Amino acid sequence: MPERIQTRTPGLTLRFAAEGDVGTILGFVRELAEYEKLFHEVVATEDTLRASLFQGRQVAEVILAEVEGLAVGFALFFHNFSTFLGQAGIYLEDLYVTPAMRGKGVGTALLCFMARLACERGCGRLEWAVLDWNQPAITFYKKLNAQPMHDWTVFRVSGPGLGALADRF
Repeated sequence: MPERIQTRTPGLTLRFAAEGDVGTILGFVRELAEYEKLFHEVVATEDTLRASLFQGRQVAEVILAEVEGLAVGFALFFHNFSTFLGQAGIYLEDLYVTPAMRGKGVGTALLCFMARLACERGCGRLEWAVLDWNQPAITFYKKLNAQPMHDWTVFRVSGPGLGALADRF
Protein backbone atom coordinates (compact mmCIF):
# COMPACT_ATOMS: atom_id res chain seq x y z
CA MET A 1 0.00 0.00 0.00
CA PRO A 2 1.44 3.41 -0.92
CA GLU A 3 2.55 5.72 1.90
CA ARG A 4 -0.19 7.95 3.24
CA ILE A 5 0.67 11.58 3.94
CA GLN A 6 -1.14 13.16 6.89
CA THR A 7 -2.72 16.57 6.33
CA ARG A 8 -3.86 19.30 8.71
CA THR A 9 -7.46 18.32 7.94
CA PRO A 10 -8.54 15.63 10.44
CA GLY A 11 -9.09 12.24 8.80
CA LEU A 12 -7.75 13.36 5.40
CA THR A 13 -4.68 11.71 3.94
CA LEU A 14 -2.96 12.10 0.60
CA ARG A 15 -0.95 9.56 -1.32
CA PHE A 16 0.65 9.07 -4.70
CA ALA A 17 -1.57 6.88 -6.87
CA ALA A 18 -0.52 3.36 -7.77
CA GLU A 19 -1.33 1.36 -10.89
CA GLY A 20 -4.28 -0.29 -9.12
CA ASP A 21 -5.90 3.15 -8.82
CA VAL A 22 -6.42 3.62 -12.56
CA GLY A 23 -10.16 2.95 -12.37
CA THR A 24 -10.56 5.52 -9.60
CA ILE A 25 -8.54 8.08 -11.55
CA LEU A 26 -10.60 7.55 -14.69
CA GLY A 27 -13.79 7.86 -12.64
CA PHE A 28 -12.61 11.22 -11.29
CA VAL A 29 -11.61 12.39 -14.78
CA ARG A 30 -15.10 11.56 -16.02
CA GLU A 31 -16.77 13.30 -13.05
CA LEU A 32 -14.64 16.40 -13.62
CA ALA A 33 -15.43 16.39 -17.34
CA GLU A 34 -19.14 16.12 -16.56
CA TYR A 35 -18.91 19.09 -14.17
CA GLU A 36 -16.99 21.10 -16.78
CA LYS A 37 -19.57 20.21 -19.46
CA LEU A 38 -16.81 18.50 -21.46
CA PHE A 39 -17.70 14.84 -21.00
CA HIS A 40 -17.99 14.42 -24.78
CA GLU A 41 -14.24 15.08 -25.02
CA VAL A 42 -13.17 12.24 -22.72
CA VAL A 43 -11.63 9.43 -24.74
CA ALA A 44 -9.23 8.21 -22.04
CA THR A 45 -9.54 4.59 -20.98
CA GLU A 46 -8.04 2.64 -18.12
CA ASP A 47 -5.50 1.24 -20.59
CA THR A 48 -4.41 4.66 -21.90
CA LEU A 49 -4.13 6.06 -18.39
CA ARG A 50 -2.23 3.01 -17.16
CA ALA A 51 0.25 3.31 -20.03
CA SER A 52 0.75 7.06 -19.52
CA LEU A 53 0.90 7.11 -15.74
CA PHE A 54 2.52 3.83 -14.73
CA GLN A 55 4.19 2.04 -17.63
CA GLY A 56 7.26 3.03 -19.61
CA ARG A 57 7.97 6.75 -19.58
CA GLN A 58 5.78 8.18 -16.80
CA VAL A 59 4.39 11.43 -18.24
CA ALA A 60 2.27 12.54 -15.29
CA GLU A 61 1.67 11.82 -11.62
CA VAL A 62 -1.47 11.62 -9.49
CA ILE A 63 -2.11 12.43 -5.85
CA LEU A 64 -5.24 10.91 -4.32
CA ALA A 65 -7.03 12.45 -1.35
CA GLU A 66 -8.67 9.91 0.95
CA VAL A 67 -10.95 9.96 3.95
CA GLU A 68 -11.02 6.68 5.85
CA GLY A 69 -9.51 4.92 2.83
CA LEU A 70 -12.14 6.25 0.42
CA ALA A 71 -10.84 8.38 -2.46
CA VAL A 72 -12.56 11.79 -2.41
CA GLY A 73 -10.41 13.80 -4.81
CA PHE A 74 -7.31 13.90 -6.94
CA ALA A 75 -4.67 16.10 -8.49
CA LEU A 76 -3.03 15.07 -11.77
CA PHE A 77 0.13 16.98 -12.68
CA PHE A 78 3.33 16.95 -14.70
CA HIS A 79 6.55 18.92 -14.93
CA ASN A 80 7.00 21.71 -17.43
CA PHE A 81 9.84 24.18 -17.92
CA SER A 82 10.10 27.96 -17.85
CA THR A 83 12.84 29.41 -20.01
CA PHE A 84 12.28 32.77 -18.29
CA LEU A 85 12.98 31.24 -14.87
CA GLY A 86 15.44 28.67 -16.14
CA GLN A 87 13.66 26.16 -13.89
CA ALA A 88 11.16 23.37 -14.02
CA GLY A 89 7.64 23.99 -12.85
CA ILE A 90 4.62 21.88 -12.08
CA TYR A 91 1.52 22.11 -14.24
CA LEU A 92 -1.65 20.98 -12.49
CA GLU A 93 -3.76 19.45 -15.25
CA ASP A 94 -6.71 18.40 -13.09
CA LEU A 95 -7.87 19.08 -9.55
CA TYR A 96 -11.14 17.48 -8.52
CA VAL A 97 -12.97 16.95 -5.23
CA THR A 98 -16.22 15.02 -5.01
CA PRO A 99 -19.24 17.29 -4.45
CA ALA A 100 -19.93 15.92 -0.95
CA MET A 101 -16.39 16.81 0.17
CA ARG A 102 -16.14 20.32 -1.27
CA GLY A 103 -15.59 23.05 1.29
CA LYS A 104 -14.02 20.61 3.78
CA GLY A 105 -10.35 21.34 3.12
CA VAL A 106 -9.65 18.63 0.54
CA GLY A 107 -8.88 20.97 -2.37
CA THR A 108 -6.80 23.20 -0.11
CA ALA A 109 -4.81 20.20 1.13
CA LEU A 110 -4.18 19.03 -2.43
CA LEU A 111 -2.98 22.47 -3.58
CA CYS A 112 -0.85 23.01 -0.48
CA PHE A 113 0.77 19.62 -1.01
CA MET A 114 1.36 20.46 -4.68
CA ALA A 115 3.07 23.70 -3.62
CA ARG A 116 5.23 21.81 -1.13
CA LEU A 117 6.11 19.24 -3.77
CA ALA A 118 7.06 22.02 -6.22
CA CYS A 119 9.34 23.56 -3.59
CA GLU A 120 10.90 20.20 -2.68
CA ARG A 121 11.59 19.48 -6.36
CA GLY A 122 13.21 22.87 -6.94
CA CYS A 123 10.42 24.15 -9.17
CA GLY A 124 9.97 27.83 -9.83
CA ARG A 125 6.17 27.78 -10.02
CA LEU A 126 2.93 25.86 -9.84
CA GLU A 127 0.34 26.75 -12.45
CA TRP A 128 -2.94 25.60 -13.91
CA ALA A 129 -5.86 26.73 -16.04
CA VAL A 130 -9.50 27.18 -15.07
CA LEU A 131 -12.53 27.62 -17.27
CA ASP A 132 -13.68 31.25 -17.41
CA TRP A 133 -17.20 30.38 -16.20
CA ASN A 134 -16.05 28.31 -13.20
CA GLN A 135 -16.49 31.05 -10.59
CA PRO A 136 -16.43 28.69 -7.57
CA ALA A 137 -12.97 27.45 -8.60
CA ILE A 138 -11.73 30.97 -9.42
CA THR A 139 -12.87 32.23 -6.02
CA PHE A 140 -11.20 29.25 -4.31
CA TYR A 141 -7.90 29.81 -6.13
CA LYS A 142 -7.87 33.53 -5.36
CA LYS A 143 -8.36 32.75 -1.64
CA LEU A 144 -5.09 30.81 -1.86
CA ASN A 145 -3.36 33.86 -3.41
CA ALA A 146 -3.19 32.39 -6.90
CA GLN A 147 -3.03 35.10 -9.54
CA PRO A 148 -4.92 34.90 -12.85
CA MET A 149 -2.80 35.42 -15.97
CA HIS A 150 -4.95 38.00 -17.77
CA ASP A 151 -2.47 38.67 -20.56
CA TRP A 152 -2.24 35.06 -21.77
CA THR A 153 -4.48 33.01 -24.06
CA VAL A 154 -4.27 29.23 -24.17
CA PHE A 155 -3.93 27.70 -27.64
CA ARG A 156 -4.38 24.05 -28.55
CA VAL A 157 -3.93 21.84 -31.58
CA SER A 158 -5.39 18.33 -31.24
CA GLY A 159 -7.07 15.50 -33.11
CA PRO A 160 -7.10 15.81 -36.91
CA GLY A 161 -5.68 19.34 -36.67
CA LEU A 162 -2.60 18.00 -34.90
CA GLY A 163 -2.05 15.42 -37.62
CA ALA A 164 -2.58 18.01 -40.36
CA LEU A 165 -0.05 20.35 -38.76
CA ALA A 166 2.46 17.52 -38.40
CA ASP A 167 1.98 16.61 -42.08
CA ARG A 168 3.07 20.12 -43.05
CA PHE A 169 6.62 19.34 -41.87
